[in-house]
Amino acid sequence: MVRCLRPLLRGTTYTRLLHLWVPMLMESVWLFIDMSKPWVPALVLLPVGLVPAVRVGEGVQARLLLTPGTAEPGISVTPSASWRDRGRTVLWLELRMFLAVPTTFASVWLPVFSYELGRLAGGHTSPHSPLLNEVQPHWAYGLLVPLPLIALYGLVVGLGALATAGARRLLGPSAAERLEALELRTEQLLERTRIARELHDSIGHALTVAVVQAGAARAAGDPGFTDRALAAIEETGRAALEDLERVLGVLREADRPVSARPTLADAGRLLDSARTSGAKVDAEVSGPVAALPGPVSREGYRILQEALTNVLRHAGAVPVRVRVRVTGDRLDLEVRNPLPAPVPGPGRGSGLRGIRERAALLGGTARTGPDEGDWQVRAELPLS
Repeated sequence: MVRCLRPLLRGTTYTRLLHLWVPMLMESVWLFIDMSKPWVPALVLLPVGLVPAVRVGEGVQARLLLTPGTAEPGISVTPSASWRDRGRTVLWLELRMFLAVPTTFASVWLPVFSYELGRLAGGHTSPHSPLLNEVQPHWAYGLLVPLPLIALYGLVVGLGALATAGARRLLGPSAAERLEALELRTEQLLERTRIARELHDSIGHALTVAVVQAGAARAAGDPGFTDRALAAIEETGRAALEDLERVLGVLREADRPVSARPTLADAGRLLDSARTSGAKVDAEVSGPVAALPGPVSREGYRILQEALTNVLRHAGAVPVRVRVRVTGDRLDLEVRNPLPAPVPGPGRGSGLRGIRERAALLGGTARTGPDEGDWQVRAELPLS
């Protein structure tokens, strides 16, 4: 019983009732002009609904009164962009007018009917009621007094729910709007993924270098080596802070150019950082690296960074061979180092997945895994 009465305590019930009353204002004004043609306001709504801006106003009203406080109401507030949208708006206006008639009638006459039943129960006649003008007063009519009010309650709740469902169906996003929202959501997810990769690559590399350097300095017992290790940790930390600031800048400023991100022209910093961590890096760079397209150069830098980070993290201070070649139509990037023990699996880590994902986004390929006694990371990125 309490559950059935909950709509009485909800503000939505009364805002929906107000929404259903509004069309009758125009109808009431017209009835003062010509009561013989009550259908004229409904006819006028046909061309009105074809105006694109009308859909905006109806959507705002529906959100405010039919679904107040709902995060995802499913009701659009954009102008009609097609004839299909205009037709749906016209149908909505007619449906709203159609539902307004019984709502207004019931809101006025059902309470009056309940009042007249009470008068009959009190011994008075009802000469002004067409249904009760010939009924004799009797106390038993008092038992019927709640029935019109219950009917009004059910009618208001039901018609409000029907109006809300109709608004979501007729004023809801069109196929083009749903596609646009889906594309926007996809772009947001891709941007979050890119930011996650940036953080993983830059911060992961810096922490790996710092850990390796600190461990080597503690084990060496050489003040000179310790000074060099601390200097390398400081330089790597500063570079990581710069990378972190770039990534945070993406979050703060959606229009910030990506040209601020490091490219393969800055690869010397990565190689020096690996060397100061104890790795013996044999690097060979050939071709016009500085002339690489921005996306290829930036993603190539991150792939090289992740590959060197994995060497330091899993193999330690070992010989590393780095080959960067730029040919006429592609960038070849290869990083090889002796296999550590135990032999890792075929690229199961998130960093190796990130390497393959970066290459795939540019239409290239990346392979990670054992090769002739070495661990190899090889990426081929097209320049176009």
